[in-house]
Amino acid sequence: MLAGHDLTVFSLLKLFRGRVTMTWVLTFGEAALAALIPLFIGLAIDGLLGGSSRALWHLASVLAALTAIGVARRLYDTRVYGTIRVELGKAQVARSAALPVSALNARLDMGRELVDFLEDTLPGAVASAVQFAVSIAVLFAYAPQLALAAAAAALAMAVVYAFFHHRFYRLNGQLNQQAERQVGVLERRTMPGALAHLTRLRRFEVQLSDAEAVLFGVVFVFLLALILFNLWLAAAVLSVSAGAVFAIVSYSWDFAEASLSVPVTLQTWSRLSEISNRLNPVRTSSGAAED
Repeated sequence: MLAGHDLTVFSLLKLFRGRVTMTWVLTFGEAALAALIPLFIGLAIDGLLGGSSRALWHLASVLAALTAIGVARRLYDTRVYGTIRVELGKAQVARSAALPVSALNARLDMGRELVDFLEDTLPGAVASAVQFAVSIAVLFAYAPQLALAAAAAALAMAVVYAFFHHRFYRLNGQLNQQAERQVGVLERRTMPGALAHLTRLRRFEVQLSDAEAVLFGVVFVFLLALILFNLWLAAAVLSVSAGAVFAIVSYSWDFAEASLSVPVTLQTWSRLSEISNRLNPVRTSSGAAED
């Protein structure tokens, strides 16, 4: 199926669009229901305090639907993405006759990361996008200031990540280049060579981890400021019920959780960009020129 196509995330999405679309429909449904949970909890709190259990039953219905869709999506995803991994592996082996075994072995693992992105990272990104949209909409419904504070935090995070993208791309390239040498190094069966190889892998992994940690720390500072500001505004300035205060704080936290997934998604995308350039010979030269 992949003959004549570049081995990229976009190619996989195009060639398997029917099956992937179904997983996205289930993912979107699951994310939308999950994003509504704090709102229904807030309504249930106000209902129970007012002597009514109607909103509680509404909450129970949403939770039941969320469970059913979540189970169905996971059962379906495993089969769809397992098939895509097989097709991608076949394509890589078929077009890599001249590639050393060490490099092919490493690139087979790298290729699986493209599918892992579709199965694991992208659904998380979709769920985060839904959380973003629902959180801002609900916060705006309570008070525009709450939504504006969230939007300001999101803009600050985007600016911060822009400073990290090139570093992530470069470090992932160095890590992948070293990984391609692994089988060759092990075939020589010399302890100094193996130790040097493992040490280089560790150095690149530590540098990547350090960059991720710094990015996470900066982003988290913005999000903590957002949560504290919205909590203060809801409890000390706005005239809202206890359930509304809970919903405001919950959606501020949901926004923060969604935001924390953004650096992970973007870092993964930086890595996949480098892997795609490595898997496609024509793209490799252009990617090297750009980098």
